[in-house]
Amino acid sequence: MSKRSGSKKIKTASNAQFASMNALLAVILAFFIGLFIILAIGENPFTTYYEMIMQALFTFDGLMRTLHVASPLILTGLAIAITFKANLFNMGVEGQMLLGGFFAGIAGAKLTGLSPALHILVCLLVGIVCGMAFALIPALLKAYFNVDEMVVTLMLNYAIIEFLTFLSEVVFRDPASGYVSTETVAPSSMFGKLFRSDLTGFFFISLMVFVIIFIMVKYSRLGMEMRALGQNINFAEATGMNVRKKIIILFLISGALSGLAGAGWMLSEKFRYTLTFSGNPGLGWDGMLISLLGAHSPIGVLIAALFYSSLKVGMSKIELFTNVPGEIISIIQAFMILFLSVTFFSRQKAIERNVRKELKR
Repeated sequence: MSKRSGSKKIKTASNAQFASMNALLAVILAFFIGLFIILAIGENPFTTYYEMIMQALFTFDGLMRTLHVASPLILTGLAIAITFKANLFNMGVEGQMLLGGFFAGIAGAKLTGLSPALHILVCLLVGIVCGMAFALIPALLKAYFNVDEMVVTLMLNYAIIEFLTFLSEVVFRDPASGYVSTETVAPSSMFGKLFRSDLTGFFFISLMVFVIIFIMVKYSRLGMEMRALGQNINFAEATGMNVRKKIIILFLISGALSGLAGAGWMLSEKFRYTLTFSGNPGLGWDGMLISLLGAHSPIGVLIAALFYSSLKVGMSKIELFTNVPGEIISIIQAFMILFLSVTFFSRQKAIERNVRKELKR
């Protein structure tokens, strides 16, 4: 009787649940180490964490800023999650996001005579197309020549950064600017501020995209095929699935999400392309952390994006209310990545422990 109940208990715990446990423990451990670092510089860690949370989530301006910053993070997190779920590694989300943001900004500055709604729509579509076009390169190389997509996408990031640097310094540089940047987008292409805060309509576009991706992953045939690819690509091909076609489709969707993230960030926050457009380490790289924290599931990505956005907003606030430098959040982020690389809990380990216990009885 006990053997059956023990076995049944293990089976009810899914891989996603174990992944969530790993992510939660990684966050706890990272903040725990951050606590000692704050103590070492002579500050109160509890006061620091309290102010960070309060200013990011429990003030109106802070909450609106948190939702605003989360907008591109939701999209880049989803862009990485849908490829990782299929055991594909699109490490080029950063480059795809930058390309989409750059040319959305060019469209926003150069196109004239359009209504605000149409101008914004055109700029977003430009960003989406650019992200898809850039993602198509590693997709075709992977699908038809089995080239390692991780290497290709990583290298393309550096190539596109240099390419956009050249364009912003020479071809599209704003001569009136005292630093390297493109021209400011036209007012008709800017997202308007809502509720007298930093929040814009871009956040609600990100939410709509999240709903679409959630339905796709959870209920569509493509979502089922995506999971099948992630579990065993050879078996998926043996069952008659057109693996090449699915690889290309998933990369294109990932590129579209990345390009949309860059375009939306351009039209709602930056309004011109500069060499620090994406920040440090970058919205695409942040999306990778968010996808890992969210266990590559759409709901997990949404929660992780809001959580990580609150950290970024809180980082800018704690320097005003404490003597702790905002870089403490970067340290905590680094430890999160470190601990996320460690598998503390897994379904396989749990099953093996249960089997060993049963054999001892």
